[in-house]
Amino acid sequence: MEKKKIIFVANYFYPDYASTGQLLTELCLSLQTHFDITVIAVQPEIIPAASDNKKTKRKLFEEDTLEDITIVRLRTPVVDKGNKLSRLKFIMVYFLMALVALVRIHKVDLIYTISSPPILGGLIGAFGKVLKRTKLVYNIQDFNPEQAEAISYTRQKWIFKLARSVDNLSCRLSNHVITVGSDMQETLVNRFNGKKVPDNSVINNWTDEQDIVPLSSNHPMVKQFKVKHGLENKFIIMYSGNLGLYYDLENIIRATSEFKEYSEVQFVFIGEGGVKKSMQQYVLDAGCKNVTFLPFQPKETIKYSLNAADAHLVVNQKGIKGVSVPSKIYGVMAAGKPVIGVLEKGSEAASLIEASGCGVVTEPQLYADMVQKIEDLARMDREDLEQMGLAGRAYLEEHLAKQTSIDKYKTLLQSIS
Repeated sequence: MEKKKIIFVANYFYPDYASTGQLLTELCLSLQTHFDITVIAVQPEIIPAASDNKKTKRKLFEEDTLEDITIVRLRTPVVDKGNKLSRLKFIMVYFLMALVALVRIHKVDLIYTISSPPILGGLIGAFGKVLKRTKLVYNIQDFNPEQAEAISYTRQKWIFKLARSVDNLSCRLSNHVITVGSDMQETLVNRFNGKKVPDNSVINNWTDEQDIVPLSSNHPMVKQFKVKHGLENKFIIMYSGNLGLYYDLENIIRATSEFKEYSEVQFVFIGEGGVKKSMQQYVLDAGCKNVTFLPFQPKETIKYSLNAADAHLVVNQKGIKGVSVPSKIYGVMAAGKPVIGVLEKGSEAASLIEASGCGVVTEPQLYADMVQKIEDLARMDREDLEQMGLAGRAYLEEHLAKQTSIDKYKTLLQSIS
């Protein structure tokens, strides 16, 4: 029997470090035996030449493979995430090239697209469905313009109104809409204000709980990570993920100055993003010796960096409830580490922390309360702290296992005909 041909359209895919790229890579690898899969994604930013380590000349469209998966890689401008004009240029070039790549593929049974880049990710799928006369699944990882509204990305309200109308059109044209949290499903329903809501379901994101497991602080690779970065004998508060615009990190970083006299407390921020430079500048200006910045860690060593922490920050900006779910929480729970959640009550991640008992939660922008909760964890009995983290691991294994979400995707994609 011939396999159903699915085109996955996403700006990031293996080997990119972006969380959506890693999730999509794992999803496609898991589904490749059941479907004929082609992925449309951007080319990695730097491709070294084999002989002289310089950039090679890249084509507009390059074909690649990952096991049985065909990848069409698009040449797009390098993006400066701190520059709005650079981001806009990247988004528009990606949008147009992804559409061209999609149209060039002859036989398509189903298009799967995600909500990145904002609005246009869904629109690629909507145009593709009409042009190719096929089916569409739209995965909403983040609701926009709601996300942009939360950080007042622009004062032009008409832009938000237009963007929401366009994204609602993409939802209506979809055969099925996937959200990644129950609070996000509520947002989808509320968007249509009593009118018919598109067919939809919730499928949680995940981490590979077989790969990321709780490890002792004495594990050789965990110890090596600490020694390498000067973190021995420290109580480590870690943030591992995108240092972007939607997490209030440019204000949260100021809380680190409250711990300047706590020689045993060290904050570690792992990742890249639009506010990293401003965070580093604050640390420099404030003379905070208790803050370490590190780049994204290779996928194969993330299990060790996550386990090096005593507690992890999982944060979102105020107004993000029902708009986005920070995927980093799954990795933290898999590693069996306590969570300090700076999250709105009732949001998906806050509900997971409360249901599992794996940490503490404070509302966004209540910085003094966040500082107090960090102090409380730093003073907590180490055995009690360990049990708190392991409660998250147990909850993840029972309710949020990777295979559970993969099976839901497989069933859904097979059902759409």
